[in-house]
Amino acid sequence: MNGSNRLANESLPVSEQTEHSHNQDLSHAHTDHTHGHEESVHPHIHSEESLRRIVNRLSRIEGHIRGIKTMVQQNSPCPDVLLQIAAVRGALDRVARIVLDEHLTECIARAAKEGNMEVEIEQLKAALDRFLP
Repeated sequence: MNGSNRLANESLPVSEQTEHSHNQDLSHAHTDHTHGHEESVHPHIHSEESLRRIVNRLSRIEGHIRGIKTMVQQNSPCPDVLLQIAAVRGALDRVARIVLDEHLTECIARAAKEGNMEVEIEQLKAALDRFLP
């Protein structure tokens, strides 16, 4: 699939995009990978459906990036390459939004019930400080 087809697919609503299934172990316990920070106070356990949706989006983005690399190798016009890069940025922003929404609705809510809000909020603030420009 070429870069422009990927852009068209990526800009479609999720319900209209082709979902790919991956035979991967989607059980997910989160370990804090930020240097110098303590590990998360609880395992980040998410539904298989949620993880599958995020992994599928990331797989499409990965393919899109390979398409951009091919465009560059084939000396495609710079404006076309920039347009595809913008599409990848937008797709990554949408994945980040999904992850943030899930974290707020699942992880932060769970921490509130367990009385671990302060640590969770500090970890979220540290992540957002690195994520946001």
